[in-house]
Amino acid sequence: QVRLVESGGGLVQAGGSLRLSCTASGHGLIYYGIGWFREAPGKEREFVGGVSRNGESTGYADSVKDRFIVSRENAENTAYLQMNNLKIEDTAVYYCAGSSIGTSWYRDAALYTYWGQGTQVTVSS
Repeated sequence: QVRLVESGGGLVQAGGSLRLSCTASGHGLIYYGIGWFREAPGKEREFVGGVSRNGESTGYADSVKDRFIVSRENAENTAYLQMNNLKIEDTAVYYCAGSSIGTSWYRDAALYTYWGQGTQVTVSS
């Protein structure tokens, strides 16, 4: 069973950048499609971006497209979420999730079995 741990969150000014990491242990990251989700206070958890097992396919929510980049380094058992030009509305707890279904990434949180504990991202004006 894989364990996922996020890191890299913090406080950043609007327009700034952060890179989140999702590190796997217990089982190789290569066996899982990875999704990034976020949950803001009072809102439902929403899909942010995803990357397939081999890293060749990625997808994004419209709200972050052209600002966020999802990638992975299977040899290091780590996936990344590079967040650029951050906006106040990006403030949320960010989670990475692993899916063993197929080889792809998915927008539906229900298709992910393994979840990290989350990391807080706060964007200030």
